[in-house]
Amino acid sequence: MLTLADVVEGLTGQRPPQMDQELTEVVIDSRLAIPGSLFIALRGERRDGHDFVPDALERGAIAAIVERKLEVGCWMLDVRQKPLQLPTSNFQLPACFVVEDSLAALQRLAAYWRAKHDVRVVGVTGSVGKTTTKELIASVLSRRFRTLKSEGNYNTEIGLPLTLLHLEPSHERVVLEMGMYALGDIAQLAAIARPHIGVVTNVGPVHLERLGTIERIAQAKSELPAALPEDGVAILNGDDPRVRAMAEKTKARVFYYGVDESCDLWASHIESKGLEGIRFLFHYGSETIHAKVPLLGRHSVHTALAAAAVGLVEGESWGEIMDGLRNATQLRLVVVPGLRGSTILDDTYNASPASTIAALNLLEELEGRKIAVLGDMLELGTYEEEGHRKVGRRAMDVVALLVTVGKRARIIGEEALFWGMDKDRVFMTEDKGEAIAHLRQIVAPGDIILVKGSRGMRMEEIVAALAMTNEQ
Repeated sequence: MLTLADVVEGLTGQRPPQMDQELTEVVIDSRLAIPGSLFIALRGERRDGHDFVPDALERGAIAAIVERKLEVGCWMLDVRQKPLQLPTSNFQLPACFVVEDSLAALQRLAAYWRAKHDVRVVGVTGSVGKTTTKELIASVLSRRFRTLKSEGNYNTEIGLPLTLLHLEPSHERVVLEMGMYALGDIAQLAAIARPHIGVVTNVGPVHLERLGTIERIAQAKSELPAALPEDGVAILNGDDPRVRAMAEKTKARVFYYGVDESCDLWASHIESKGLEGIRFLFHYGSETIHAKVPLLGRHSVHTALAAAAVGLVEGESWGEIMDGLRNATQLRLVVVPGLRGSTILDDTYNASPASTIAALNLLEELEGRKIAVLGDMLELGTYEEEGHRKVGRRAMDVVALLVTVGKRARIIGEEALFWGMDKDRVFMTEDKGEAIAHLRQIVAPGDIILVKGSRGMRMEEIVAALAMTNEQ
């Protein structure tokens, strides 16, 4: 386990002769502090973690990383001093370590701790499907290896280091999701995590508002394969031309997956079984394997392919791979019983044009009257209007009733009307309460209701209002 001595050595390169106390947890939220934990005080846009150091210590934290000396009844060691004078006898708990930058200290400590462990790391990035792919890869690898994975969407310059600090000597594999906001972000995460395997799912217009062009998004995602060592493996979606082209960026061996027969691992005879999952055939060399996976929608075959590819690269048997795939859970889209015997497809975690069209494709495969409740898709930049219009055209083909929420989502409704959808089948509003009231009037037994929108739209409030537990 990580000790206080490790913290000092990770931050300074010098190991103190004492401080062998083991840490139970590393937290950035004082409310999560437990006895024996380390609290890292980060400065945010709204809150300063230094204001919560007393709370963390009160909850049992034995140490904190801070950027300034505090009057909190804490023994202070300023690790900024050159040369560093390590204590020999006056060390006390709780201890506060003063650094120049708490975030940089967290990252430096995580890189140090990662370097101390002989473990193989899998990095996962892409515009859509990172978290589900990461979870499925971890499920496959855990059949043979003791596997650590990033929890939830811990894929940032904060979340990824926190995950690495949970490494233990018994871990054999680590699966890390890698997100980005700007060029260089994934390269920085890779420098900390030192991945052997890099999986790239796809490139789409997510974060276009920040990066400006789809080419720059592809450039940002390519930082993962570019960071791999020569004895590593870049596992690339061969059906996405921008991802396939990343083979030119890496020194590692390239392994393609997809539905194209030219891929190293490919799938055919893909069949959706609705809410029961998908069936298809894996093809790998001369082998053909029948698969049934509890993931929803035909598009989920790429998630299964990516996870199986990692299993194959890591030497797992098809039995282990299939066991991992069969034990997968649908992470993002959740099926919820709705009022009056309806069924809600809760896909409210986030939204992009590609993921929304994929959700509509799933909706089309299901039995029942189809209702789509779609909110604004954010951070699309110059692709905003075109992306919403594409969703509107697809919705017109699929749904019996369309409800849009938000100024941008109105484009979806307007596009559906333009292509011939009846006015009485489209309801456009900017108010979630108004949308809920309308839905409560029209929902009938057997309806299938898709609810989806960007995270900032808080579309889960609509799901909660329509859930069976709230039926009146």
